[in-house]
Amino acid sequence: MNYRAIVKQRFPFVENALRRNDVLMALAVRIESALLRRNMKKLNKGFKGSQISRDMNDIQRLLGQAKTLGLFDATWYSDVQQRGFESELQAFSDYLYKSTFSSVSPSPAFDNLSYERRNIDVFYAGISPLEHYLESGVNEGRVICPFYPKWTPTDKLVIKPNVTQIKSLKVAICLHVFYEDFIEYYARCLRDFPVNVDLFISVSDQSYQQSIDQHLASLDCVNQIEVAVVPNRGRNFGPMLVEFGQKLLDYDLFCHLHSKKSLYSGRPQTQWSDYLGEYLLNDHYVISKMLTYMMDNSECGLYYPTSFSMMPDWVNHWLKNKPYRADYFNEWDIECHRDFLPYPVGGMFWAKPQAIKPLLEKAYCYDDFPEEPLPNDGSTLHALERCIGLLAEKSGYSQLFYYPELGAFTHDQSYVFANYVNNAQQLYDKLAPFDVISFDVFDTLVRRSHYVPDYAKLKLGKYLEQQGVVANAHDFVKARNQAEFEVRQLKHFQGDVTIFETYQQLANCYHWDDVLSNQYAEMEFAYDLEMIESKDEMVDIANRFIAQGKQVYIISDTYYTEYQIVLMLRKAGVTNGYQLLVSSAKGLRKDNATMWSYVANMLSNKNRFVHIGDNAVADAQLPGDFGLANLHILNPADKWQAAGWHNPLVGDAQLDEKLILKWGPLISQFGRYPFLGE
Repeated sequence: MNYRAIVKQRFPFVENALRRNDVLMALAVRIESALLRRNMKKLNKGFKGSQISRDMNDIQRLLGQAKTLGLFDATWYSDVQQRGFESELQAFSDYLYKSTFSSVSPSPAFDNLSYERRNIDVFYAGISPLEHYLESGVNEGRVICPFYPKWTPTDKLVIKPNVTQIKSLKVAICLHVFYEDFIEYYARCLRDFPVNVDLFISVSDQSYQQSIDQHLASLDCVNQIEVAVVPNRGRNFGPMLVEFGQKLLDYDLFCHLHSKKSLYSGRPQTQWSDYLGEYLLNDHYVISKMLTYMMDNSECGLYYPTSFSMMPDWVNHWLKNKPYRADYFNEWDIECHRDFLPYPVGGMFWAKPQAIKPLLEKAYCYDDFPEEPLPNDGSTLHALERCIGLLAEKSGYSQLFYYPELGAFTHDQSYVFANYVNNAQQLYDKLAPFDVISFDVFDTLVRRSHYVPDYAKLKLGKYLEQQGVVANAHDFVKARNQAEFEVRQLKHFQGDVTIFETYQQLANCYHWDDVLSNQYAEMEFAYDLEMIESKDEMVDIANRFIAQGKQVYIISDTYYTEYQIVLMLRKAGVTNGYQLLVSSAKGLRKDNATMWSYVANMLSNKNRFVHIGDNAVADAQLPGDFGLANLHILNPADKWQAAGWHNPLVGDAQLDEKLILKWGPLISQFGRYPFLGE
């Protein structure tokens, strides 16, 4: 039951008392969690991992309840999923099973994904949202929403599976098994598999051989099995490439899977793994369609399902992995200026070996991969995962995706922005439940009229060039940025720097005195201030919260002083009534997490806090590591990419004034509101 909602509705004075007392609130949360676990355990009976194994009378009873409330429509479900079912009961069973890990919905009246996101306890319990609603949620007053897909592909591909044709394919399945219980799961997936396969299996323990012999060796579809006992190095990619990479080149297609468990909420979470396993191996109808399409389309080289729906909005971002991609980019001659990109999140996929031949044909050893323990993000392996699709495209192949919510195959890569569709009221509603709200500054509350952050430096450089102070404006920008780096280096990259410290360091290069260096620092700020404009909707939302008396913080990583940031905020129309945390004054930064450590320790109740900003790492990933809720928004360049347009202001073009004057205002204005669908 939704105990918190019941207390709030029936006993508001108790709810108010709890909110004022952290100790009582913590005790109430523990009690609520225990009660929820007990209830979820009752509801979860009958579910066994990747397959439903339960009494058909129970399923029939649930189907009757769903139909009575108008929440299951077999014809609609069949049409949306683009597949036929032998009976209404079979269609309902398919939904009941897949809805525990996938965003399939049962009817136009019930949106599976929105129910899970509103009721995260249901997701953690691994229960079908509709079953939970029928058995418990309807009596608790939990809210349901009509089905509304957040994203619709532009090219839903019509594929008729040709089971006879795909039998001729030479197929390998490469499995990395760290958890032994996955062997039995893979065996269930491969029963009645549509093609014969060779298995290449890497295991972490020799004792797994017995389970492989028991569950996999006797399957009709399995031609041969090769097993390698491997060290715990290179995660899933190391064993595949060291042991089997060059052998995979002999096949028409191969599938790469690995055992994966996510540990959070106090219990192993298998939904992400179930999701990938379902649409890469277990759903034979989907697999037959995919194999048919890839066989008929020589240019299609890589397949995987779209990103798991309960992952963070920014999962398709480079995040901390940009520094680790350089070797792959250089080796494969790849160039990519996008921050968001499609890639097989989780490192599992089907591929034509020729599509990623430069990866497979190289001889590897385990020393080529980093040792454990690895961070949750930010390593060569996380970068490699993101480079798989780029390598396939560089090799002349396209990527194919499966979108379970609509049962659709597509080449449309815009799914990476599917969760960035919100109007201003929806954005406000997401933030409103929190009592303490913090905002980033640049590209969140304010924007630059010409978008490019370094344009103020270039304008100053052009002025100084005209005055004969510097020889070349572009060289000045490089020298100015180098001076900032040198100051950070002198501080051993601790804390932060101010713009005045940077210009004092720059004075050594140009032989300025303190008066001149401070004057030029102020001039750079003046040029920047002149270009500052409001992100109107975001400023309106911030001012509404300030007017309501909510505690509002504004937090920025910047070399500008607090006073300079205040001037920018005033120009953008942000009223008084907020607390400002600026890195140059605090000596703490968001992007190295010191600011978030400070904020987390400062808050009396972290559950009341949310941060909103445009940097996927500094404003989303890192505060999340400290248990701080956050809402990531698109900066103008990301939104420009989401619209399908090429960003002309990348690389050396960032300081091409003709391009800045032409494209900068367009990108800035287009990115004024940081979501799609306004």
